Amino acid sequence: MRLKANHVRYIVSKITQDLVRSPLLELKGSLETLTQIAQTVLQEHVSQESSIDNRVRDLLEENLDQIEFMRMDERQLFWNIKKQIALERGFVLGWEDRCNVLSHKILEKILDEDLIMFSVSENRIRNVIFKSIDTYAKLYESVETEVSEKIKHYKRRLPVGSDEYELVFERMYEDELRRKGFL
Repeated sequence: MRLKANHVRYIVSKITQDLVRSPLLELKGSLETLTQIAQTVLQEHVSQESSIDNRVRDLLEENLDQIEFMRMDERQLFWNIKKQIALERGFVLGWEDRCNVLSHKILEKILDEDLIMFSVSENRIRNVIFKSIDTYAKLYESVETEVSEKIKHYKRRLPVGSDEYELVFERMYEDELRRKGFL
């Protein structure tokens, strides 16, 4: 799964909720600082992936004539080039590995700021963060489908992609996450 900028605040909320509620640790610093750390790490990650995607698009655009001449599958080509650029930049694309890297970075920054106190292994704390990210990702698709279905049955037809659709989708998406305890 690709993390998107609009997912960051929801994932940050899930991480902070899970850490604060965890019996494995005690928060010594402010919740605001904890939130800021998680948000910074995740936004940085989203920016890195976006940079890779932009580079891939640029390369595809530069070679569009050859791609069309050879009748190559652009989506497959995009993915193959993205894997190569990600490897060169040390960016992890595999979902579990990505969650692991993110949880390591978040915990490292939390420890640098001395925000938490715990008497268990760091790995158990990292697992709380990992699980938060992974749980949100698994929930995302089901919530997105539920909200899309609700909008289809709206009294007034909203064209997909319109500003009004996006506003209604975002509001209903947040409501659904709130109902499921993510916000």
